[in-house]
Amino acid sequence: MKNPLTQDRIDSDGRFWCDLTIATGAWRKAESDPDGVAIYLEGEESITYASIADEARRLITGLHALGLRQGDVISFQLPNWREAVVLDIAASAMGLINNPIIPIYRDRELRFILKDARTKLVYIPEQIRSLEFPSMFAALKPELPDLEHIVTVRAENDYKGMLRYENLIANEPVSLDQLPVVDPNSIKAILYTSGTTGDPKAVLHSHNTLARVIQNSVDHWELDGSDVMLMPSPVTHITGYGSGMVLPFVTDVKSALMPRWDADAAVEFIQQVNATASVGATPFLTELIAAAQRHNTGLPSMRYFACGGAAVPPQLIHQCFEVLDNCVAFRVYGSTETPIITGGFVKAGQQKLSAETDGEIYAYDVKILDDDGVELPLGEDGEIAAKGAGMMLGYASDEQNTASHTSDGYFLTGDIGHITKDNGILITDRKKDIIIRGGENLSAKEIEDVLHDNPLIKEAAVVSMPHERLGEGVCAYIIPMPDSPVDIGQIIALAGAAGLAKQKLPQHIELVDDLPRTVSGKVKKDILRKRIKAQMSAS
Repeated sequence: MKNPLTQDRIDSDGRFWCDLTIATGAWRKAESDPDGVAIYLEGEESITYASIADEARRLITGLHALGLRQGDVISFQLPNWREAVVLDIAASAMGLINNPIIPIYRDRELRFILKDARTKLVYIPEQIRSLEFPSMFAALKPELPDLEHIVTVRAENDYKGMLRYENLIANEPVSLDQLPVVDPNSIKAILYTSGTTGDPKAVLHSHNTLARVIQNSVDHWELDGSDVMLMPSPVTHITGYGSGMVLPFVTDVKSALMPRWDADAAVEFIQQVNATASVGATPFLTELIAAAQRHNTGLPSMRYFACGGAAVPPQLIHQCFEVLDNCVAFRVYGSTETPIITGGFVKAGQQKLSAETDGEIYAYDVKILDDDGVELPLGEDGEIAAKGAGMMLGYASDEQNTASHTSDGYFLTGDIGHITKDNGILITDRKKDIIIRGGENLSAKEIEDVLHDNPLIKEAAVVSMPHERLGEGVCAYIIPMPDSPVDIGQIIALAGAAGLAKQKLPQHIELVDDLPRTVSGKVKKDILRKRIKAQMSAS
């Protein structure tokens, strides 16, 4: 796969890179601290540096025997299991390109991703809850000419034409001097965006860019060897991949992986391993606070909770300060392409900034641009463009790279917002998520913030809806609080009483049990817009 990294980029960003692969980090840690814990696993034996390095070296022997060579793409569709960490280290050492795939993806997404990435080998589980994998991959394989090997992990049964992970590690560990030299600037991972507006885009990251993303967070939050990063987000997503699997091998911070999110289990796990930090979507923080209250604990070990990936109501940030003993909650902002553009306002006295902005800009250069690409002054809304040493190498598609970058290398995020006087970012909308009502642009987020103040509402998502006279109107999808009777007229009246302009009041409200989301927790508003459009067309 072509690496879009340019010499200009190496010259400008190279001083921020550690020039270290995760495999090199793993070998060094195994030698210097063999019995030290790298990663805690919920319900399983912890991963030590020596044990994970040994298993990775055994896997490398097995993969080499299959003909895997430097530059080949391997994929995995696994939960937050030990084996995911092993295969990531092995791939790094061999110079393979790792492609994490969200476990909930099914035939359509898998067909596109595996074909586009030209995956040569894929690791799969036998079953996750009601989702079964071997038969699905057996049916897909004839359509994927590059896919040579399917490897089951933790499978109870054998499957025709498929290998077992357990057999691949039943080898002598490879000697380190037999491994190829891997350039830290080479492609380490190819991650596909959620594709809310079409086919997913292939995001390319190097060993150096991913390590820089992690180091940015460690530096900004002042983490060290005494810290433990709780990671319930899937390791197949940029958050879990970096902060769950890369973190312990390029820094001194340990991680703690949960195979699936359960707030009550998270409280117990945090107390067990003395977790001090976490990065997760809004529902994780909401449910963790509620679970802590149920268990009558302030989770004293927790110091930081970085919240992002979905709208974060200001009230939630304040509630964390009130309920948890020592934990600072804050919003962060970023994407797979530009992870963690803001590191959050984390200093004493910055609670208000944490609640009312999407974090403090850290380690990125950020511009706010108008529709013509002209930079706007402080405080004015426009498209957010960012550039930094932790940003992706680029997309696999040259055409997508050209369309998504400015001429001077800034990534166009597609998000609308402004820079505050405190060097924070405040997101006000998506570029294509503005409601244009009679020629007036309305911010969906502004309306959502007012609705979130209503104690009857657990979550709200505001989208445009067809309006015969004005072009677009305001539709609100609302998840009511449990056991709370909701009167639609009352909701609209309270929104109006809160000072929301009349033209911003929802003309239509849909009460729902949940909202369609990406794996990172973002609401898929394109689905909601299509849903209300179809509903109105049919009426």
